[in-house]
Amino acid sequence: MPTQFSEEFLKVGNDKIQLFKGGSGDPLLILHGAGGNRGSLRYAQALAKHFTVYLPSHPGFGKSDRPEWIETIQDLASFYAWLQEIHDLEGVRAIGFSMGGWLAAEIAATCRHAFSSMMLVNAVGIKPQNSEIADIFIISPAQIAELTFHDPKQVSEYHQIFEETPTTEQTDMAERDREMAVRVCWRPYMHDPRLPHLLQRVSIPTSIVWGKQDRIVPLECAELYHKTITGSELKVIDGCGHSPQIEKPDEFVRIALDFFS
Repeated sequence: MPTQFSEEFLKVGNDKIQLFKGGSGDPLLILHGAGGNRGSLRYAQALAKHFTVYLPSHPGFGKSDRPEWIETIQDLASFYAWLQEIHDLEGVRAIGFSMGGWLAAEIAATCRHAFSSMMLVNAVGIKPQNSEIADIFIISPAQIAELTFHDPKQVSEYHQIFEETPTTEQTDMAERDREMAVRVCWRPYMHDPRLPHLLQRVSIPTSIVWGKQDRIVPLECAELYHKTITGSELKVIDGCGHSPQIEKPDEFVRIALDFFS
């Protein structure tokens, strides 16, 4: 029986944040990537059997308000520190996907009590030295979808995620998400030059999980995160692209449960 996720709105200062919440047990905070909040997909349903899963839409994404003062990932990190403080979510487990992984890394590097442990999944945030992060802002959504997976045929939720005929509301929301992603990730593109230095103070258990065939964020970035965060573990999923939680959900969930237990 699928876990029912509720939609609610959290107040942070003068702004409201969309949140999907489901499951039971200790809280698990999931930070989505630049593509927006995809809600309770198969991996989230599986994790909700063990945790109370919190899936917020970042400010400016989904149905969340867009505060004018948020212009960078660092601003988003400050916002989340505030959200965690007033909604009793400090010291939780956290997973960040892609841009959300960068966000999680920034939060952990600047607020040591924010998370008890974290998982960074195909995260941007560190600039590779010998390769490049694909520029997703100069290509179409269809091209991004093509780059996201190693083999779309093994993605059971592909048509659910990439609707062949999206509604007007879905199209407008996707454009809004893309605008906000550009706003916070463009200068400099998809990295923070300070982050490799700040991450040296991170001491919480950290798992770095990567799809080996990622064509958006190269595996080199995983190795840089692993090298920078003392005591971190690195798990590479073969036959998998940029979104292991969607392309290889069973393997991803096994890795997550092993780590967080």
